[in-house]
Amino acid sequence: MKLEIRAAKPEDVPAVLPMVEKLCKLHESWDPAKYSFLPDVPQMYDQWLKERASHRRSVFLVAETAAPRKIVGFVIGTVEREIPIYRLKEYGFLHDLWVEPEYRHEGVARQMVMLAVEKFKQMGVEQIRLDTAAENESARRLFAACGFRQSVREMLLELKGGG
Repeated sequence: MKLEIRAAKPEDVPAVLPMVEKLCKLHESWDPAKYSFLPDVPQMYDQWLKERASHRRSVFLVAETAAPRKIVGFVIGTVEREIPIYRLKEYGFLHDLWVEPEYRHEGVARQMVMLAVEKFKQMGVEQIRLDTAAENESARRLFAACGFRQSVREMLLELKGGG
């Protein structure tokens, strides 16, 4: 299988949006309290992704097959500011990663993550963070294989009715 991992362009976004929708549905199935998305997430993500494709402090990569040309995966990350009590002023944050099921277990996700790490490094970013769903053991294995380590455990308490 011949795949190219490359920087995304704004015109790639329509091909990425169905994958965003699948990612949201998967996360919502794992934990609907944490991942309670508004309707039309792809539509809301559209402009943000297009802006990230040309933003100098974002990493937006796609995996594309050679023939026929088809986008089968993506990773999106941004540079975020830390609150002012920390020595570290900014960090890279990987928001989303997706590879279509039929292209998994071929090293595509790992290639995208490692290229994203390199892009952040070229920007002068000294730390990259990400979150994974509690159910997503395969993602944690992938990120660990790419050099990430666990640093925090998020906990959630639902307060029904707001009071």
